Amino acid sequence: MTDRVATTVGLFPSPEGSTAEQAREAGVDAQRGAGIDHVVEGQAGWSDLTAPLARHDAVEQGEDGLRIEGELTPTGTLAAEHAAAAALLTPEESLHAVVPGPYTLARRTDRGADALAPITDYLAGEVAALPDHGTLSILDPALVTDPPGDGVDARASEAIDTLAGASGADTVLQTWGAAYEEKPYAHLMDADVDAFAFDFVAGDRETHLYNVTEFGTKDSVALGLVDARDPDLEDPGTVADRVDWVLGRIPSQTFETAYIVPNGGLASLPTPAFREKLAALAGAVVAPSE
Repeated sequence: MTDRVATTVGLFPSPEGSTAEQAREAGVDAQRGAGIDHVVEGQAGWSDLTAPLARHDAVEQGEDGLRIEGELTPTGTLAAEHAAAAALLTPEESLHAVVPGPYTLARRTDRGADALAPITDYLAGEVAALPDHGTLSILDPALVTDPPGDGVDARASEAIDTLAGASGADTVLQTWGAAYEEKPYAHLMDADVDAFAFDFVAGDRETHLYNVTEFGTKDSVALGLVDARDPDLEDPGTVADRVDWVLGRIPSQTFETAYIVPNGGLASLPTPAFREKLAALAGAVVAPSE
C-alpha cells in the first residue's frame, strides 16, 4: 500500500518586516499547525531559486545572468539554515531538506550549461554538510521548462545523481511548470533518486502518464496537485481524489510513497492562502476520497 505524505518544496512567503529567524519559525509553525508530515526550512529568506548561488562571494550579477568569477567553494550557508530549522523540530518531526537544482542554476548564469560541473560540485558540498534529514528535494524546474539538449541531458542526470549521493536520504527531484520531454526523462531515469515530481496542475497530464508507462519511473512519486500560485483554495477531499485518479492511471506500479505537494513554491501567496494550501495538502492524506 502506498504511503501518502504531505510536504512542500519550500519557498515560503516571508511575513512583512520579519527577520530570517522569525520567518523560519513562522514557516515551521504553519506546517506544524496544518499537520504537514515532512517539514521544510521554508526558504523565506531566498529572493528566488538562485539565491544560494547569487549570494556566493564568487558570483556577481551580470547583464546576461549570474556571473561566476571564482571558485565555487561550499559556504555552509544552506547547512546553517537547515540546522536552525532542525533545532525547531521535535524528535518525532522529520526535516525535509531543500536545495536548488544544478541545471536550473546553470541556466541562470552567463555560462549556461558550461557552468553545470562547478555548480554541481558546489551543491554537492552544501548537501554533504546538511544536518540529518529524512528527505531531500532538489528543485530543478528548468529540466522541464527549458529542457537540456543532446549531451547536456546526460550531464544533468549525472549532476542530479551526484547530489543524491551526497545526501544519502530519500531524494525527490522536483520540477514544475511543464512535463518532461522524452529524452531528458529517459536520461534522468539513470539518476539514483527515489522519486520524480510531476506537475498535474500546469503540466500536461497525458505526457506525464506516457513517460511513466513508456520509460518507467522511480519507486516513489511526488504529485503536484495543489496550485502554488492561485490563491483559490482546494478542498482536501478534492486533492485526495486527484491522488487516487493519478495512482489509478498507473496500475502497473504500486509506489512506496506518494508525496503530495504544491506545484512549486508558495512565496507569491498571501499568508492566509498559504496556510490554507498547507491545510489542503495535509488534509488530503487523511481525507476520504469518493
